[in-house]
Amino acid sequence: MKLVFATNNTHKLEEVRAMLSDSIEIVSLKEIGCSEDIPETAETMEGNALLKVRYIKEHYGYDCFADDSGLEVEVLNNTPGVYSARYSGIPHDAEANMNKLLQEMEGKANRKGRFRSVIALLLNGEEYLFDGIVNGQITKEKRGENGFGYDPVFIPDDYTQTFAELGDHIKNQISHRARAVAKLTAFLSTNSI
Repeated sequence: MKLVFATNNTHKLEEVRAMLSDSIEIVSLKEIGCSEDIPETAETMEGNALLKVRYIKEHYGYDCFADDSGLEVEVLNNTPGVYSARYSGIPHDAEANMNKLLQEMEGKANRKGRFRSVIALLLNGEEYLFDGIVNGQITKEKRGENGFGYDPVFIPDDYTQTFAELGDHIKNQISHRARAVAKLTAFLSTNSI
């Protein structure tokens, strides 16, 4: 089975390819000739994921899936949330985003946060949503060299290391995206394109 993953984020593409079973071949936007940055203008992760799959279907004709994910911090009223990639005002600048988050968290005792991922699937004219959540804590400083985004400042529950310290093998088993992808895979195993 082939399925387009509507992302230009190479980290996400590699991560999801590693998670999915060998029976599902992931096709990137580059492979279908899509180089545009699909607008993410919705106020929710669900909305942004749906915008992306609808865009690909309308402009390229492919059934596909897309995700939107973000970090929600309890004491900051669940921000950065849907604005995680542009929290600092600079799109996709992980260092600036983490620095702003750590600054906002200075002096705060409550360090609870969660990564949340929503996957939208457009298949045979129907839309489906799958979500995944991993709870954890925000560190006081960046730790680790692996991963991307906010991985160096997030320690998942039941662990003592950040996602960036744990490495891809463990992260890809327990992350928010892994949990959403598991639901997507279970659905695809009983439905065909």
